[in-house]
Amino acid sequence: MSGPIAARYAEWIVSHSRLVVVLILVLTAVVAVGAVVGESGEGEIGQFETDSEETDAFEEIEATYGTDDAVVAQLVVRDESGDVLTRDSLLEGLRLQQDVREDEDLNATLDEQGFVGLENIVGTAAVYEDRAESANGRPDASEPTLEEQIAALESRSDEEVETLLADVLDPDSDAGPGGRAAESGERGDPYEFLPTDYEPGETEADARITFVFQVDDSGPDEEPQAAYDAQVEIADRIDERFDDAFLFGQGVTDEASSNAVGDSFVIITPVALVLVLGVLAITYRDVVDVLIGLVGIGVVMAWLAGIQGWLEIPSSQLLIAVPFLLIGLSIDYALHVVMRYREARAGELDGGTSRARNGAVGTRAGMTLGLTGVVLALAAATVSTGVGFLSNVVSPLGAVRDFAILSAGGILATFVAFAVFVPALKVEIDEFLETRFDRDRAKRPFGTGAGATNRVLSRLVAIPQRMPVVVVLVALVLAAGGAYGATGIDTEFNQADFLPEDAPDWAKSLPGPLAPGTYTISEDVAYLGENFAERGEGSQTQILIREDVTDPDALVAMDEAGSAVDEDGTVVVGSDGEAAIEGPPTLIRELASENETVAAALEERDTNGDGLPDEDVAGLYDVLFDVDADRASDVLYRTDTGAYESARLLVTVQGDAPAQTVADDSRDVAAAVENAGPVTAVATGGPVTTAVVQDALLETLVQAFAITLVVILVFLTALYWFRHGALSLGAVTLAPVVAALAWLLGAMALLDLPFNSETAVITSLAIGLGVDYSIHVGERFVAERDERESLEDALAATVTGTGGALLGSAATTAAGFGVLALALAPPLQRFGLVTGLSIVFAFVACLTVLPCLLVLRERVLARGS
Repeated sequence: MSGPIAARYAEWIVSHSRLVVVLILVLTAVVAVGAVVGESGEGEIGQFETDSEETDAFEEIEATYGTDDAVVAQLVVRDESGDVLTRDSLLEGLRLQQDVREDEDLNATLDEQGFVGLENIVGTAAVYEDRAESANGRPDASEPTLEEQIAALESRSDEEVETLLADVLDPDSDAGPGGRAAESGERGDPYEFLPTDYEPGETEADARITFVFQVDDSGPDEEPQAAYDAQVEIADRIDERFDDAFLFGQGVTDEASSNAVGDSFVIITPVALVLVLGVLAITYRDVVDVLIGLVGIGVVMAWLAGIQGWLEIPSSQLLIAVPFLLIGLSIDYALHVVMRYREARAGELDGGTSRARNGAVGTRAGMTLGLTGVVLALAAATVSTGVGFLSNVVSPLGAVRDFAILSAGGILATFVAFAVFVPALKVEIDEFLETRFDRDRAKRPFGTGAGATNRVLSRLVAIPQRMPVVVVLVALVLAAGGAYGATGIDTEFNQADFLPEDAPDWAKSLPGPLAPGTYTISEDVAYLGENFAERGEGSQTQILIREDVTDPDALVAMDEAGSAVDEDGTVVVGSDGEAAIEGPPTLIRELASENETVAAALEERDTNGDGLPDEDVAGLYDVLFDVDADRASDVLYRTDTGAYESARLLVTVQGDAPAQTVADDSRDVAAAVENAGPVTAVATGGPVTTAVVQDALLETLVQAFAITLVVILVFLTALYWFRHGALSLGAVTLAPVVAALAWLLGAMALLDLPFNSETAVITSLAIGLGVDYSIHVGERFVAERDERESLEDALAATVTGTGGALLGSAATTAAGFGVLALALAPPLQRFGLVTGLSIVFAFVACLTVLPCLLVLRERVLARGS
């Protein structure tokens, strides 16, 4: 069935089986040591680097501006049918702060500001009011302590607190913005702690927010784990004190995500194991063969870990597909080797002359025949998929190159494990069981005989014989529909999509150890983004403004930048209708309202009464730096010579919005500034650079798809031309893979699954497994066509022989990975769903479309001859 090279290879492996087993185990141990010796490190999708004007601008900002490295968490207290501005609610907030401050470990993670919320402003106003009444002369101007704030509110009745609150929330009151509350050191006005739909002047609200500022003592490349751990502890205390409140921060998010993944695997692992082992048991019908296959998978995983360690490839979300791809390939390779071996021992393959008892081919002769017939297909699948994935090394992104190298190394390890190690191991084990324990190891191949599987596969044989054109046309129409649907598929990357979701009712009804926790973080983030101007990572973008930033027109352009904001966009719009954009104009007005020197300097330079200087802007900037250099350096960069080189706008955005949408809205603000003033403006900041990286990553993955398909097409064309003199077989073999990929993209569009950097990597499984399935079918058909008298016999042998192995492989991997769709973590859900669909589509295409194409090709060749 195959050439002399394959026969000599198989004969050598079988005749030196014991040596092969020992050598592979030793080699595996050497490679696996890399997992311990090497340092792979950790990485994330968002940590890729790419050259762009946005990243350059971000680096310039970090180098020239006093960036705030504080960790910020956000505490939301809500009562959707009540009021959170009552005396009791405000007091409870202050007591929570006191409780945290009294804990030494938690207090050590807070910076000087600690908690900043409306309860602090009201408590501070109450203390100043009491001091003013009791002072004989000048009242004490020191910042009130938490104890003083609590005592001041406790001494007042509900009505008195409401009166004080009304005074605080009145912008014209001394206790309001810029008044006594501002004197306490609280910069922001009280409205920033209230929902964006709050009506100024009201003394009731259904929610309020408090910011928790923490100290980051870790290194520049390390996570502030102590602060994150403190967030989890603070969140527990919040749950104890409030009926409806939550703390949102990176530590809380990490904790919820980690717990959700753990809960998911507690639920899914038993189900997946039962499904996978059940399908393998049905397919193999032999415990020994199942265990041999698992040993082979163990060898592959050891190689994978070792290669990653030796090459010091950092772990990242991008690499999540690699072990799953290798497990799928391992199951497939194992089934093909074992089933072809069983066919040989049953005498269904030509060339068997040495027969053991019961008329079956002997162990070593059977493995020689079986491995001879399948090894070239395994090698072709290994080279095509390995080279295809390796084409990603052209990517400018380092993490994608790591993905390519690790995938290719793992695919090579799969070949070593199942085309070298497993055949030798199986020969040794079967021979030992037959000679020592008189156990007959000649088993019937899956899909043959008179079983239900054989009947189904036999019916599939009739399809390409009777209606090949219809099947190909239907597949083509579906592929065209999938390609069309892919044009409208969502390509945005949203960090909120990675947050865990609450478990369904059936999962919560599981017994104690299996019952998952309650996860509201996804709903909390959505509520936070819809109702408040957030702080912290992902909730702010920046506009870097260069060139003549001291021109009065430039200042006006910055001031009017908010006019480009869409109220329904991702830039936060306050209750006053103004976009939440801070910059030199807002700083000028704030300091002018607080400081007489700034007010006088502004009055001298403001000729039209718009609250901005119309001349000598640089002189006013100098005054700002003299009065409050820290705040001025947040929005202006002044060199050592006193020249002003740049300015920046800080734009508050919805933290749960897609990065690409945030980037587009921020670019609109930058364009408005640049079009109206004699300056250049570049949108940057965390969400913008994330969008740039994600777009670049998606683009390079799509390019890799195209390169992979071209490389595989060239390889298969050359392979079939060299082996069979057939120039068209390469394109015919690859066509079902392309069809399955188009079907997958169409299904993702129908299921509203995004095609972003995460799912693009997962979708690569469709190519990897599809090419593998297709090569096995194509190789088997060509070999059978040379030996069978009729086309029908060749199709029957191909579909029932190789088709049975493919069915077992597809059912096992689809069941094992598809069950991940039940996970609580959305990334696992998407992974399970997309992987399961890719396997099913690849299998269907290879057993329906490919046989029809092969039949049509045979008919065309027959007519030509």
